[in-house]
Amino acid sequence: MLSPILRDIVKLGWPVLIAQLAVMINGVIDTVMAGRLSAEDLAAVGIGASIYISIFITAMGVLIALTPVAAQLYGAGKHAQIGEEVRQCLWLGAVLVVITFSLIYFPDPFLALAQASPEVEEKTRSYLRSIAFGIPALLMFRVFYSFTTAVSKPRVIMLLNLVGLALKIPLNLVFMHGYLGMPALGGPGCAVSTAIIAWLLAIAAWLVCRFDPAYRPFHVFACWSWPNWGGQLRLVQLGLPIGFNFLVDVTSFTFMALFIARLGTASSGGHQIAANLTGLIYMMPLAMASATGVLTGQAIGAGDLRRARLTGIVGIGSGLVCASLVALAVWLTSGLIAGLYTRDDEVRSVAAVLLAYVALYHLFDAASAIAVSALRGYKRTVVPMLCNIVALWGIGLAGGHALAFGPVRQMGAAGFWVGATAGMLIGCLLILFYFLRVSRAAAP
Repeated sequence: MLSPILRDIVKLGWPVLIAQLAVMINGVIDTVMAGRLSAEDLAAVGIGASIYISIFITAMGVLIALTPVAAQLYGAGKHAQIGEEVRQCLWLGAVLVVITFSLIYFPDPFLALAQASPEVEEKTRSYLRSIAFGIPALLMFRVFYSFTTAVSKPRVIMLLNLVGLALKIPLNLVFMHGYLGMPALGGPGCAVSTAIIAWLLAIAAWLVCRFDPAYRPFHVFACWSWPNWGGQLRLVQLGLPIGFNFLVDVTSFTFMALFIARLGTASSGGHQIAANLTGLIYMMPLAMASATGVLTGQAIGAGDLRRARLTGIVGIGSGLVCASLVALAVWLTSGLIAGLYTRDDEVRSVAAVLLAYVALYHLFDAASAIAVSALRGYKRTVVPMLCNIVALWGIGLAGGHALAFGPVRQMGAAGFWVGATAGMLIGCLLILFYFLRVSRAAAP
């Protein structure tokens, strides 16, 4: 049975991988184009993106609650019930839009933590206010993403994200450099292009859902639904731990970026490169995690608990193999990779050192992500969240701060990466143990 399971993971996962790579390449494009403007623009985009992603991904995580719900209904053959869950998730998304927009448009508490120079702070503020106007579209697109992935139709997302990627460089040139008569906004211009692309993709996604015959069995547009408080509560109970888990994961990087900003522009820029590459190589395990979680949920819905357990095990094992190869490549080419991001010698030197830690961190990150997603298929979201709180905040961030600024040894930016790697290792082991326990208890 292992071969068919791996084949199903690959079949569902490769479109998700390409879709996520397209999103991450957008971030790489922003980083590279900002880095070639100035170290200040690079730092502003890095700090701004860290703040935006921390807030957005938390809201997005809550909406991901739709995926295991829809996946189990799909596995059980209850297709017509999925439409109601989608409509309820859209209502939940509308509430999250208001909260997320407000936090991003008024970023003063987050900027106070960064203690960046006045020039960098002003550029960061402009970046955040521009991208805030894309939040409604970004979150509505994520509802469609969660739904269509759960019913094994990820190619639509892949195609839409590739269209967005094709638009990214032209729109960045227009808004960052002032082409076609537009004002040259510098680094914040990439946020304007992101918001425009988000609206185009969200509109296209829901038009596909409305008119593509493949989506008719799910009855998304069959009727109008007001918020159902019981349904909303179930989504919130499942989604809040997912969102908070994402918050813990991302803010471990966000606060690293904000604290490292105090070490100067070179350290901040070097960390931004390391963090950006970490996100890029994370796309492979993220795609495998998405496929593993969906297939686990579908197997549970179909009542095949043995297959659900095997799906998780195969996903974790194959993810570790892929992650090992990627980690080795990063380790061997760290200096070359840093040079591709920036021409600043000091920033490049810092980045090359940090990328060595990125390679090791990636191994534990991959296994943890896939195990968490498999548990999501079982609708188990609270314990993984608690494991990550202890590992990433308690060990990773607090330990990294002590190593970076501590009285015994001040390691600078590298101290944060040592702490993060140690924390991810502990979290990974705890979550793997919990998955094995849950799946063993559920399987006959």
